[in-house]
Amino acid sequence: MTSNSLRWIKLDNAGKIFPGQNTRRWSNVFRLGVELKEEIDPEILKKALKITLERIPSLRVKMKKGFFWNYLEINDMECPVNPDIKNHCYRINFKENNGFLFRIYYHHNRIGIDFYHSLCDGYGGAVFLSTLTGEYLRLKGHSVSHNQFVLNVNEEPRDEELEDAYVRYSSSKAKYISDETHVYHKRGTELPLHLCNYTVCTMSLEKLRELSKGYGVTITELFAAILLDIHYRKQLSEGKTKKEVSVQIPVNLRKAFPSKTLRNFVLCLMVKINPRLGKYTFEEILKKVSLQLKLVNDEKALDSLMTRNVNIEKKAVKYVPLALKNFFIGLGFRINAEFSTSVLISNLGVITLPEDMKEHVERFFFFTGPGLVNGARCGVVTFGDKVAFTFSNRYKEDDIEREFLIRLGELGIPVTVTTNRGDTFSDIDNVLTEVNCRYPERVFIPTQKDRKAKINKHKIFFSERLERVFHV
Repeated sequence: MTSNSLRWIKLDNAGKIFPGQNTRRWSNVFRLGVELKEEIDPEILKKALKITLERIPSLRVKMKKGFFWNYLEINDMECPVNPDIKNHCYRINFKENNGFLFRIYYHHNRIGIDFYHSLCDGYGGAVFLSTLTGEYLRLKGHSVSHNQFVLNVNEEPRDEELEDAYVRYSSSKAKYISDETHVYHKRGTELPLHLCNYTVCTMSLEKLRELSKGYGVTITELFAAILLDIHYRKQLSEGKTKKEVSVQIPVNLRKAFPSKTLRNFVLCLMVKINPRLGKYTFEEILKKVSLQLKLVNDEKALDSLMTRNVNIEKKAVKYVPLALKNFFIGLGFRINAEFSTSVLISNLGVITLPEDMKEHVERFFFFTGPGLVNGARCGVVTFGDKVAFTFSNRYKEDDIEREFLIRLGELGIPVTVTTNRGDTFSDIDNVLTEVNCRYPERVFIPTQKDRKAKINKHKIFFSERLERVFHV
């Protein structure tokens, strides 16, 4: 398959849900960023982007409305490249940004990309950003090799990179039973619409491995337990009715199923504690997190959950008109979605670059978009010995971030912090403020009304247009 012959793509099983949740207030957007050791040249970045989009055409698309489902159509417009803003991950409008479903920014030595989740998950976004960065460095005159994250832009796109892996690998005959309930949320003073407080905590991978190994858990389990413990104790201090406290953890299914897709292929697992059962120590919470994840993070259990989601799409609502689907998806999201999650932590894992590229890269960043009720939505990504842990907080208060940094200090983990808050957290032991890593001051506030972009339409046969609009 060549990028020139590809004209439209069905949304994958996960990607079909997000347009129905999209509102003027919120979209499912995440950001991946890379920090280089030299200033970004925006003109060279534009050239690298054009080349990279030919290699990864699943991102060179715009959203189109069908009768039963939305779908993606190849976008022949040029994707804008803009100076960065302070409030990234704001909502997506399908008629802005020349119709592209990702936004690309630069600031000094950093490249940042806001991805709409219908396009891809964190892994697919990391491959796109790494490939783009590799091509940028080549155009700057550097020698850069290829690997699983830095694709060869001279190769044709592969069919397996474009597949809906959910449909391919769902095969379970077991019925998945959900036990989602409304849980505790730490609330605060809401920031104005489309604004968010971001905090990046950088720490040593070696020290984190040593600490988590001492507890007999993974780094993700360690982070999840700390966040769960913080929220558990926040609820106790407020003296409220004791609700369950939960942490949501997206899991990369490529580790269980051999897919090479660059689109979505994740499932979200939930770990809970019930304060009504009694008091918990941190060690008990850590043990409970590790045990629950081992039980649900199993190939057969994941297949059961994946199959349930695919069956809903293929059987339960297949022929329901899109307008009705979107209405009930939006209603369900507003009623239940984040209300079943106290805190989210998404660990992208280690990004591995070719040896000749590593010397030009300082670190990577991974931001989840701000939630509607969650005060702490956290992203983690590792490059070399640097683990970047980020908070996206829609509330003015910084008590969750502060408590997290205090806990890490007590556990012997030094942290370097940069934030778009006024607070630098430098009064906390074992915390350093990164003075040379400033956020841009420019704030972008989306308009209340849709802004239409003139998009060139393809001259296609009526039969093909029908196939796209009525695909099932």
